[in-house]
Amino acid sequence: MLIVDRALDQRERDGSPIRVGLIGAGFMGGAIAHQIIRRTPGMRLAAIANRNVDRAAAAYERAGVGDVARSSEHAAVHTAIAGDRPVVTDDPLAVSTAPGIDALIEVTGSLEYAAHVVLSAIEHGKHVILMNAELDGTVGTILAARADAAGVILTACDGDQPGVELNLVRFVQGIGLQPRVCGNIKGLQDEHRNPTTQQGFAERWGQNVHMVTSFADGTKISFEQAIVANALGFTVEERGMRGGDHPGHVDELVDGRYDVERLRELGGVVDYVVGATPGPGVYVLAEETDDFHRHYLELYKLGKGPLYSFYVPYHLCHFEVPTSVARAVLFDDPVLRPRARPTVDVVTTSKVALSAGTVLDGIGGYHTYGQCERADVVVADGLLPMGLAEGCQLRHDVPADTVLTRDDVDLPAGRLVDELRAEQDRLFA
Repeated sequence: MLIVDRALDQRERDGSPIRVGLIGAGFMGGAIAHQIIRRTPGMRLAAIANRNVDRAAAAYERAGVGDVARSSEHAAVHTAIAGDRPVVTDDPLAVSTAPGIDALIEVTGSLEYAAHVVLSAIEHGKHVILMNAELDGTVGTILAARADAAGVILTACDGDQPGVELNLVRFVQGIGLQPRVCGNIKGLQDEHRNPTTQQGFAERWGQNVHMVTSFADGTKISFEQAIVANALGFTVEERGMRGGDHPGHVDELVDGRYDVERLRELGGVVDYVVGATPGPGVYVLAEETDDFHRHYLELYKLGKGPLYSFYVPYHLCHFEVPTSVARAVLFDDPVLRPRARPTVDVVTTSKVALSAGTVLDGIGGYHTYGQCERADVVVADGLLPMGLAEGCQLRHDVPADTVLTRDDVDLPAGRLVDELRAEQDRLFA
């Protein structure tokens, strides 16, 4: 984002950098740490919380920071932050409650763990930047309402595909067109992939195998597109989105793939394609109804309409996350946040035939995958949100590729994420 760079430069000159806490030091968290420390003036990575403290310390060390404090005690962590000494801890609440932190970046991909941290950060007046579509797509609406009440921002991030889509939507709306389709470009979609099939890829790139599996089996893209839909009030044309292979360029999607009248009726949809160019980016198909402007759009080589293709040919993940922090702290500008009422949810679907008594292993596992579905259908049919599936025990046998309902399972007791989801459903369903 232009303007953010100059604002950060000014914070650096003024000696008043934004102080950030990072929750998670895995593949993506470690990269975000490096980006903030080495490449982002006007911002300081004050603390990292990670279950494995050595991994958090290593993230600092890779970026050239050697003098790092370690503690599990809240008071000691807060003292280090107040003294501008980087600190690592295994207790994320020591960071979320620290008076000196301006914003928290949550990048664990967890649900229950992340829910406690995010809620604590909101209650202690921190802006929260989520690189966690799973949490956002499950209880993002109620968390956003809590953030609003606390006077802070809860937002997804630049660089991740949902944020890139929302930035593109704002550009399209800024020139006066109406977005009708927000799309994500994938290289693979196979709902029956599992940690065994994805182990080699995960090892090659140093990634978590369950996260990699969630990319391959479609769960991750379902959560990503759900939060895009919930930010815009969009929906899906059908369960699982339309999807499918498209070996050509995304510009070709304006010709016959979508019924424009139907898109108008729905107000806009989220979707994805597999194998399109330019991948792995995002696209927005937008409508122009004014013949005057359609004449110019044809002159500018965008076609005859009524749909026009706009795209970004990449998403740069951790490189852009500091921009999201600056937008929230300096400009009160969320990249992506849910509207008042969810429109799309992600439902739990069995990958294989499962027996009564099976305890579901959750996102990126062997048992289930997620599909987008209209939020009103999820409520009306009592479907089981994918974000609540982990740890649920099946009451009876289910065939493969069955969408599970709440009546099919017993939920674990005492989870915060279930409480938040129940509150969200009461207030917004």
